[in-house]
Amino acid sequence: MKVFGLSELFTPEALWLLLLLPAWWLWRRLRRKDAIVFSRTPVLAAGPRVGGWVPPAIFTLRNLALAFLVLALARPRSGAHTETQTSEGINVVLAIDLSSSMLALDFRPNNRIEVAKATVKQFIARRTSDRIGVVAFAGEALTQVPLTTDYAVVQQAVSNLQAGQLEDGTAIGNAIATAANRLRDAPGKSKVMILLTDGVNNRGSIEPLVAAKAAEAYGIKIYGIGVGSVGMAPVPVGRNAAGGLRYEYQPVEIDEALLTNIARMTGGKYFRARDAAALKNIYAYIDQMERAPVRSTTVVQYSELYRWPLILGLLALFAELSVVAWKAPLP
Repeated sequence: MKVFGLSELFTPEALWLLLLLPAWWLWRRLRRKDAIVFSRTPVLAAGPRVGGWVPPAIFTLRNLALAFLVLALARPRSGAHTETQTSEGINVVLAIDLSSSMLALDFRPNNRIEVAKATVKQFIARRTSDRIGVVAFAGEALTQVPLTTDYAVVQQAVSNLQAGQLEDGTAIGNAIATAANRLRDAPGKSKVMILLTDGVNNRGSIEPLVAAKAAEAYGIKIYGIGVGSVGMAPVPVGRNAAGGLRYEYQPVEIDEALLTNIARMTGGKYFRARDAAALKNIYAYIDQMERAPVRSTTVVQYSELYRWPLILGLLALFAELSVVAWKAPLP
């Protein structure tokens, strides 16, 4: 039979009742012995050895019954524990530009948005305890996934991002405000926004610096990433006769001064990603920079085991009553 530790008993103080057993033993030993032990004279006449086992058997069974019943009262349990795990994690919202310029082909063999999505998915794949959210923006900003640790859902949401699914344009202020709204009430101290864009703010109802100031008030760091090569890049300007995208070389314009100011204002940093490798390195750098303790507690339900000592106690009690009924001693 398993021996239970005190940590596995719901009411371990019940075990103090076991001290009554030695007290009963002592009292039984010191009290005056009965002159006649057996109530049936034929047994007495048969000799002193016949029926001599009955009183010790009753005494033993009664002790076992009481001991098991006390153990059942203490409620032994198993298979459950409370784990408190401390790990490093952050609350991070990924704000990703989906304007038409993100289809530019300066990150060959893929366009900017496909490279950005692949890099973001690698970033998400390395998460273990971070809460991740996704905001997509172009001429407007919409939350795709609120903060969650369900990384499969986040990965799927990123895979579904497509340039053109939102009204075209670049509303950086709206993107910051939407992401900040998701982060402001997030638990923990580390709140990070990674703002990825390839353009200049030209749409939206909220000024980027005003939104950044509000984010700073909520303790949110903004890391800005400007995506695009230097000089000219093939940018989609419409569709050709076959229905495909028609590209023209246009100058790459990123408001680096604005993104740098936003990052500095909130305690973050601005990066320029001129190619796919640089973008990957930037996300790896941010991954290393932002770490904060996150405490999570997991409770597993106990499996109650009091039934086993209760059953054994009742069996011992039933056995004692059976012996008493068969060869009962005088009181």
